[in-house]
Amino acid sequence: MQIKVRRIGNIVILDLLGRVDLDSANFVEVVGECLREGYRDVLCNFEGIDFIDYLGISAITLAYKEVINNKGRMKFSNIPVHLKNLFCISGLDKTVDIYPTEELALNSFKEDKIIEGIQKMQLRRRFKRLPIGIKVEVRHRFEKSEPYISEEILNLSAVGAYIYGCDKFKLGDDVIVKLKLPPMREELELEAKIVWIPDKQAQNHLHPGMGVEFCNISNLTQQKLLEFIEKNLSCLFSDN
Repeated sequence: MQIKVRRIGNIVILDLLGRVDLDSANFVEVVGECLREGYRDVLCNFEGIDFIDYLGISAITLAYKEVINNKGRMKFSNIPVHLKNLFCISGLDKTVDIYPTEELALNSFKEDKIIEGIQKMQLRRRFKRLPIGIKVEVRHRFEKSEPYISEEILNLSAVGAYIYGCDKFKLGDDVIVKLKLPPMREELELEAKIVWIPDKQAQNHLHPGMGVEFCNISNLTQQKLLEFIEKNLSCLFSDN
């Protein structure tokens, strides 16, 4: 098999020509060289391939795994009609993104970057913490007859909170947290787990208290928390 290497931006395009079979070790070597050069996005153009056997499929799979293990992406384009069935039988069509044209494949890399950016932005939003002092009530989750203990949240995020003044629980406890977000005072009842307790000597300013992580939170409830946090963080920054 002959391989021609092209580069468009951060994407390496491998134009494959001939047969993908027992003698296709050079394919794995070329992919490995691309990775060593810092390229993580690899597009394989199969337009010039006229034959693939199962040993060739093994070489392709090996190269694909190498790319994935290096946190990269490998995609295929222009697979000849008479070879598509082999990709289906081997299951590669369910593992690797395959596109009818090079243009569509290249655009998909760009779309992946956009989606990654959106996901990272959403993740950052979820973990923004709002310093705030609001009253909460806490009890053990599975002790329904247990009375709630009234404490105060010092900071709040869409995935958890730090509750100050409470020393009645231990690390790993499952609890119920009830709070009312101002100004509407709509009550939220959240399942949570205690994931952090400050050291009394090293973090005396936070003791007693506990960090909780919300569990089984619905999308609607989390969105309410996000909107509340975003709005109040904006007010804090605008006041400064």
